[in-house]
Amino acid sequence: MTSPGTELAASPVRRRAYWHAAVLLVVLLGGLYLARRHWPVLESGAGRLAGADQGWLLVGATAALGTWAASALAQQGAVVRRLPGSRLVAAQFAASAANHLLPAGLGAGAVNLRFLMRCGLPPGRSASALAVKAAAGAVVRLTLIALLAPFSPGLLRLPNLSATALGLVLGGAVLLAVLLATPLWPRCRQALTAVLADIRALHACPARAAALWGGSLAFAGLHSTVLIAVTRAVGLSLPPLQVALLYLAASSAAALLPTPGGLGSLDAALALALTVSGAPGAAAASAVLGYRLLTVWLPLLPGLLVLGVLVRRKAL
Repeated sequence: MTSPGTELAASPVRRRAYWHAAVLLVVLLGGLYLARRHWPVLESGAGRLAGADQGWLLVGATAALGTWAASALAQQGAVVRRLPGSRLVAAQFAASAANHLLPAGLGAGAVNLRFLMRCGLPPGRSASALAVKAAAGAVVRLTLIALLAPFSPGLLRLPNLSATALGLVLGGAVLLAVLLATPLWPRCRQALTAVLADIRALHACPARAAALWGGSLAFAGLHSTVLIAVTRAVGLSLPPLQVALLYLAASSAAALLPTPGGLGSLDAALALALTVSGAPGAAAASAVLGYRLLTVWLPLLPGLLVLGVLVRRKAL
């Protein structure tokens, strides 16, 4: 017979399980809706992927495995204290799986935050480390886009802003002005000051700065390599630098949409980018399917199992 205290302690666990199941159900339903809506293109793309070059797919799978090591290197670079290497890589693998269940990177952020706190970092310092890593990743992506764009002139064009888009930009500016006038701004400024202080401290240690920027660069480069390998596997003859530029631009645009792991937003952005660059619809769909297969669907179940093991061992 269970005591009332045990039942009260178990109720939050059940609520979290229900919420996780609900989020997963929403993700699956969204994926099914998109698959049904674009089924003819997906069917032809899947058929083309089934006959893809296995050697290039192996190259893509190897690059996908390297993304978690690169993410771990960047996370270590965002922290002055030395982190346990094997658990750090396992946490990045688990975080990538959790990131596909919650929107806007919340899953990966929650896993990494718990991991850093388990390693002895205070909550504020842990959150600052995540912000430093995210900022470095964004700077690296934008820098790579600026460097690669001249090699593919005319590939990236600014869209014509509609009245709705202009309204959204204006609304964002108004919200920012309101934020600056509210009592929340001192807290935001304090958090920003802490992040800048951490960045200065990290760059005082050359090894940490090299890990932060090198890991961020490797992460973006390896994801680009996965897409390049998949395009080669399905017979798309797009130049590798052009594919890398398309990936960086599409992933940067998809990051603005709060969908779980970019589900839907990144797929649509990648397919649109490949199609606009001249790829047939079926070939673009097969490339996106192959990229998602190697980076999301195949590692998802193992990643969730690793997440469960880390939680059970109190590493998170």
